Amino acid sequence: MKLNIVYIISILLVFSVATVSNAQKRIEIIKLGNLFDKIEKNNDTVYVVNFWATWCGPCVKELPDFEQLNMLYKSKKMKMLLVSIDFKSEIGKVRNFVNKKMIESEVVLLDEPKYNEWIDKIDANWEGQIPVTLFYKNKQKMQFINKQTDFEQLEKILKPLL
Repeated sequence: MKLNIVYIISILLVFSVATVSNAQKRIEIIKLGNLFDKIEKNNDTVYVVNFWATWCGPCVKELPDFEQLNMLYKSKKMKMLLVSIDFKSEIGKVRNFVNKKMIESEVVLLDEPKYNEWIDKIDANWEGQIPVTLFYKNKQKMQFINKQTDFEQLEKILKPLL
């Protein structure tokens, strides 16, 4: 029995699509020092850093705005970093959430469970609530937002920094 070449190609396409749609986004688990290494760079790139968690309603609500900003400005000198503060043991939950929501921005999980020991190092005004967003450029913190935000506010802050 001969197989039709079109039939073979269609089977290969189905397997290719299935493989792509089942791909799991890699989420790096980092410490605070690694986070600063990623965002405190002496260059003209603006780093937009959002602290969030899968269990935080306002965080989840604003994530599409960060994704929209990332898609619109990723070809500019802007880098988006979404920092999950979920527990390290919940990395699978975070990965599933990120894949389900089709988040394209870089996502890391901050493995620093003793929040009171590190939040002041991010910003002295941060009392520990999330979501929190920071803008960094040339090793300097340019903006700190300690509440839920939206695309318009993010873009208003980002544009002058680019």
